Amino acid sequence: MEWHACLDEYEKLVIRMSTPRVLIDNDVCATATVVKVVSARRHGILLDAVQVLTDLNLSIEKANISSDGQWFMVVFHVTDLNGKKLTDESVISYIEQSLETTYPDRSHGFNGLTALELTGTDRVGLLSEVFAVLADLQCSVVDAKIWTHNGRIASLIYVKDCNSGSPIEDSQHIDRIIARLRNVLKGDNDTPSAKTSVSLAVTHTERRLHQMMFADRDYERKPTLQHRAESAAVTVQNWVKRSYSVVNVQCKDRNKLLFDIVCTLTDMQYVVFHATINTAGDKAYLEFCIKHIDGTPISSEAEKQRVILCLQAAIERRASKGVRLELCISDRQGLLAEVTRTFRENSLNVTRAEISTRRDMALNVFYVTDAIGNQADPKIIESIRQKIGLGNLKVQELPLIYHQNAESEEQAVGVGGAVLSSLGSLVRRNLYNLGLSKSFS
Repeated sequence: MEWHACLDEYEKLVIRMSTPRVLIDNDVCATATVVKVVSARRHGILLDAVQVLTDLNLSIEKANISSDGQWFMVVFHVTDLNGKKLTDESVISYIEQSLETTYPDRSHGFNGLTALELTGTDRVGLLSEVFAVLADLQCSVVDAKIWTHNGRIASLIYVKDCNSGSPIEDSQHIDRIIARLRNVLKGDNDTPSAKTSVSLAVTHTERRLHQMMFADRDYERKPTLQHRAESAAVTVQNWVKRSYSVVNVQCKDRNKLLFDIVCTLTDMQYVVFHATINTAGDKAYLEFCIKHIDGTPISSEAEKQRVILCLQAAIERRASKGVRLELCISDRQGLLAEVTRTFRENSLNVTRAEISTRRDMALNVFYVTDAIGNQADPKIIESIRQKIGLGNLKVQELPLIYHQNAESEEQAVGVGGAVLSSLGSLVRRNLYNLGLSKSFS
């Protein structure tokens, strides 16, 4: 009995050590809510923590991450999209419960739907053709996300049978859907890279889109001059003394930026051991100390360049190019085909889209440009709104997620090399506090 009692106590200790501990404090910082997570270290735990916060559309203003040895600790400074502290107790409780889950569900709850994964060459009118095929094959689109980058498109579309409301399980019907969509994606000259498949949808939707774009090697394709000018500044250097590779990123701040970067590093099989994240106005400065899963740093110049290109691509994919149009209308079969056909007939290209339905209402967001990627003509936008309904299709500005005093804050923090050479500040301070470095001076 005593032996079994000791085993029980040991098992309880293991559970306590493995379960993340979360502390949420609204008093320690004057401008943000502090979220602290301490846990046993495992691959992907940082991504899980960041995902919980970004799925709630919270803005991560600052973060410090330390993950040497067997332990992981991260301290986030977060606000809502209006720059305010978190005061809703239900949101705080949800964060605590989600972060204290050892292996959270990443699927986003699309069980019971058929998930279609599509990648190929982007072109004007492609979405119109895709949604027309789905409507013709009696597929009702419940939810979808579409990204474009460097002339490529990736989309994850969740559908059900429009007659029964059930998942599409008939193998012959699924084969017809895949075959017709693949023909649409091929177009005239994209046979090798057009891909269509049915997924079990067990991965977080936006993480899966990153994986699809990465597998399609969108980071290798030559960006436009505009994209090249807007690319994030990314550097990779080896810190030989600590056997880390140090990745610095400087770019425009936006919502979900940290998720996109950590997602990419995780899926490229790198482990983040230390990191500091700071924002000032509309700028973000991020520094990561990484290694491969086997504990080795980046070993070649070619690998460094690949990391740089992949991180730049991850940051650019979510960039909101074009005019943001919000559609709120009663859902009906073929609605998406009609709306996107109207875009195509007016030579508008959809660069990004988020499709959702809630209680028979279609709540859709489209970002559109003209056929060559320039700003859409306001007269054309107004004409389209007249056709679809002025009350149904609205032009919306991006949400206010940046502080207004960007210029003064940027001067206070410093830009460019001052931040990119920040190794020896917060990261070394973290090492010192953990007893892994003799000095952080």
